[in-house]
Amino acid sequence: MTDKPIEGMSFEEAMAALEQVVGALERGEVPLEQSIALYERGAKLKAHCAAKLAEAEEKVELIRAQEGRAVGTTPVEGM
Repeated sequence: MTDKPIEGMSFEEAMAALEQVVGALERGEVPLEQSIALYERGAKLKAHCAAKLAEAEEKVELIRAQEGRAVGTTPVEGM
């Protein structure tokens, strides 16, 4: 597992790291204290992934909102 700071991870990196954490915890191959540390890291990774997804959703909604507007048009005088 990587010790890369979570804040610098992409969504995909964070998901892969979260899968590693979950796998290690499910296998039960780590001592209790390390399990607790892994669980804490997993919770942080999950929150990071959720924030990245929310950010992506906001961008999609912004694109959708812009699609409904005419861009670069000016009213014609005298009409």
